[in-house]
Amino acid sequence: MTVWIDQPLWPAHGTMFAHMVSDSRLSELHDVAERTGLSPRAFDQDHYDVPEHLVAEAVAQGAIHVTPHELVRRLIASPLRIPAKERPAKIRARLLRNWEEWAPDHPELGRRVLDRWESPDRGYHSSVHLGEVLEHVSTLERQSSLDAASRRILRATAWYHDAVYNGKPGHDESQSAQLCASDLAGVLPPDEVRRASELIMATSDHTQDRPDPLWPYFHDADLGILAAASPRYDRYAAAVRTEYSHVPGPEFRAARATILEGFLAQPFIYLTAPARESWEERARENISAEVRRLRGA
Repeated sequence: MTVWIDQPLWPAHGTMFAHMVSDSRLSELHDVAERTGLSPRAFDQDHYDVPEHLVAEAVAQGAIHVTPHELVRRLIASPLRIPAKERPAKIRARLLRNWEEWAPDHPELGRRVLDRWESPDRGYHSSVHLGEVLEHVSTLERQSSLDAASRRILRATAWYHDAVYNGKPGHDESQSAQLCASDLAGVLPPDEVRRASELIMATSDHTQDRPDPLWPYFHDADLGILAAASPRYDRYAAAVRTEYSHVPGPEFRAARATILEGFLAQPFIYLTAPARESWEERARENISAEVRRLRGA
């Protein structure tokens, strides 16, 4: 067991809080937290905030008491510490530069859209996800011969595909597509705005067969997280759970496992040759490992 908890020394909400971390796998941290009775909302990127009245229960469930200094030291030395590129405050300037590369005359619009992504009530669908999708788009573009219009469409799609996110599949994509169409009217040519809006709508179910030749690129960029290194994938899975904290644990695990098994049942997860070559194997390993945890295998 490598789950650690310090003393409840941090005041908030009328009580004192301790911090609980793992130095090896987030999955074991989440297991201890669930057995302790902590809400998924108590998870903050790489640690849980544990109210004083649950500290003893966390220890009973396997957490080991250490000093605050020792807990921080262990977290910093572990692969689970959140890197700067996954901290919204650290990536805001970089994201705004990306916006200005393709919409240089509309910086204020870019700031307003980014504000949506940085809403504090988001879990996975945050500006970190936006940044990763933009990176994945650039990676796939470098291995293709897409023209300037196609690159603008993909960037517009990335910026708006989860600009509206309330955890309502179908409705969120529709609202995001409508926002894209209204915001970018006059910013991009009408056909480019239309195609970006249609690509956003296609993310509602990620059906692989779509007529737009840019769909494979965005499909793969949006799902690039599935091929992340294990610590990042674990943080992604934890953030998804946070977004669905209102769903009871057993119900969430069953639904999540079914969705992931759907990816594994496909001949290929990714649609472009570069993504299949670079990401397919790792994505299947990550998904299979998560399904085993969800199913209790």
